[in-house]
Amino acid sequence: MTFPKSVLVLPSLGLAALVLAGCAAKKGELDETGGITAIRSACPVVGVPIGTGDVTLFDPATSRDSTAIDVTATMTNVRSTCNDDVGDQVATNVTFDIDARRARTDGARDVVFPYFVTIVRGGTAVVAKRVAGVNVHFDAGQARAHAGGTAATSITRSAATLPADVREKLTHKRKAGDEDAATDPLTLPEVRRAVLSVTFEALVGFQLTDEQLKYNATR
Repeated sequence: MTFPKSVLVLPSLGLAALVLAGCAAKKGELDETGGITAIRSACPVVGVPIGTGDVTLFDPATSRDSTAIDVTATMTNVRSTCNDDVGDQVATNVTFDIDARRARTDGARDVVFPYFVTIVRGGTAVVAKRVAGVNVHFDAGQARAHAGGTAATSITRSAATLPADVREKLTHKRKAGDEDAATDPLTLPEVRRAVLSVTFEALVGFQLTDEQLKYNATR
């Protein structure tokens, strides 16, 4: 699948519901005059989509019997740091851990787990995606192993910035008795659309096959 390149995603190796990590968007808070004082962050919300935070490998690969489970892995400790202060780009670094377990421990073994990093705009539009892999090494005789991964995302600041007229509607001070005093600006369709269009998510998870996704959803 080809994705637009307006948002750059750079995976780096070596190291359910949406699980949120750092750089979450800020919710609006009403001050004493009715204006919203804290609107949002330009940093993307970071998390793991439902059903992609763990993977199970079977031997033989076509089996789904519990006795055929070969290796399992879980993505944990998804964290992020984000630069929302200066520059034309909003840069976010995402780190995560992979904890794996294998059934047979006779000899050393390396297993590469593919993972994806994707940028989603407005909750539904995938604007960039990259797939990479993390190698997990099992020492001889060891059933458990651990590895880490990292990825970097960059979003154009202008794409994540509210238009001035929308910001004015959100921060406008409303006095008791005014016609719009009891109206939450976030309930206005045009404001909601504008906020949604500048809201981004940086999502990471295992790059699963259709069969693996189905297994995660039905087990």
